[in-house]
Amino acid sequence: MKSYIFPGQASQFEGMGKDMYEGSELAKNLFEQANEILGFRITDVMFEGTMEDLKQTKVTQPAVFLHSIVKAKLAGDAFQPDAVAGHSLGEFSALVAAHAMSFEDGLKLVYQRALAMQKACELQPSTMAAILGLEDEVIEKICASITDDIVVPANYNCPGQLVISGTVSGIEKAVAKLTEAGAKRAIVLEVGGAFHSPLMQPAQDELAAAIEATLINTPICPIYQNVNALPEKNPATIKQNLITQLTAPVRWTQTVQNMLKDGVMEFIEVGGTGKVLQGFVKKVERSAETSAL
Repeated sequence: MKSYIFPGQASQFEGMGKDMYEGSELAKNLFEQANEILGFRITDVMFEGTMEDLKQTKVTQPAVFLHSIVKAKLAGDAFQPDAVAGHSLGEFSALVAAHAMSFEDGLKLVYQRALAMQKACELQPSTMAAILGLEDEVIEKICASITDDIVVPANYNCPGQLVISGTVSGIEKAVAKLTEAGAKRAIVLEVGGAFHSPLMQPAQDELAAAIEATLINTPICPIYQNVNALPEKNPATIKQNLITQLTAPVRWTQTVQNMLKDGVMEFIEVGGTGKVLQGFVKKVERSAETSAL
């Protein structure tokens, strides 16, 4: 079985998509359509902007989505997935690539999502931290022990790497406790807020109506969704999981584990540098091989 996986934020790079724009009429048309939908020339930032320019939330999310979808469209008939999945923002790319959502609707939702998340970030100082070298259960227990602040597991990326999310003070407390508990590294990330945490509730509330109003069809193959790491094809369930996703953790480790159990043998990353999710997948595969010994 073959799966296609789609990256989220942090997979952007300078000049992303320029080669596709210059080398394909189809790609050029999609990029220009995106410029029109968004109301500004995102291609100027993608092709000529600096990494600092690309870090703007209103740019990052639609840029990564657009890069992935153009790549998938250029694959044409070769795009024949048995399953798809996307990391956070990448879940929207996966749904469009699997014909569950139109390109136009997907881009509009992603842009609305980016703006809503930015607004939520501005309501309270918040951040995220990557915790390396500790068992998930230890991190979960320490986060739960901090009751006077908000700090929660946010991204289960792969065995030995879990990103936590919360208020600035909550993250500081958790980083100190997790370092004391034996984490190899605890790195506060340069992000604008606490994604995939209760602090994103205002963004979830704002985006819920837009997702509900969007037409979602049955995808051409199962999509493994972030909130429960399970394969789904039912449009109503897909919508609810998309809404919940903003405040729930991304269960990427569990997603890859379930895909492997279900017979997925090949993971093809579509978009970004093509290496971020592949690295996570390899670590999950190695962990599964070790457990089987």
